[in-house]
Amino acid sequence: MGRALRADAERSVRAILEAAERVLAQDTGASMEQIAEAAGLTRITVHRRFANRQALLDALAVSAKQQLIDAIEEARPDAAPALVALYRVTANVLRVKSTWRFTLSHANAHSEAAAALWSEIDAHTRELLIRARREGLLAPGADLEWTRQVYYALLSEALDRPGADQDPAAQDPDALAALVIDTLLHGAGPHD
Repeated sequence: MGRALRADAERSVRAILEAAERVLAQDTGASMEQIAEAAGLTRITVHRRFANRQALLDALAVSAKQQLIDAIEEARPDAAPALVALYRVTANVLRVKSTWRFTLSHANAHSEAAAALWSEIDAHTRELLIRARREGLLAPGADLEWTRQVYYALLSEALDRPGADQDPAAQDPDALAALVIDTLLHGAGPHD
């Protein structure tokens, strides 16, 4: 009986988080009641899982960041040359970011758990950029902190391209990954 209740609670939490992402993306001021309705649950059930709005936002941040880590690890970046790993990681991250646009694009107070996950994401990114430099994809003197910031900005901008919401093909994570990596490695200048 305890296991079935736990699975039911996990489904409720997942439904609440997914509904919160959808509802808050449309209306950042949405109430817990609106989120409960979108999840197909009662407000009491939502409050049982999340004491207040901040607890829900913290859980959203942790869930989205954990999914980013899972996407990075699923790409198996250590099992391929840096260029292949960079494409795989980028495509997987873009898939997650497209699902969690509200949560990953809005700055909100981060819990210790979310901050720890973000540190892990940064560590994965730094490792990959170090390998890219070592394998000659980046210049030997490339500032990796700047490169990391540019990479993150390109990831965000890839999903927010003007007119992209009108053309579903423009949201293809693999095509966007190619665009991000090409821009990161070659900029907008002519290619040799």
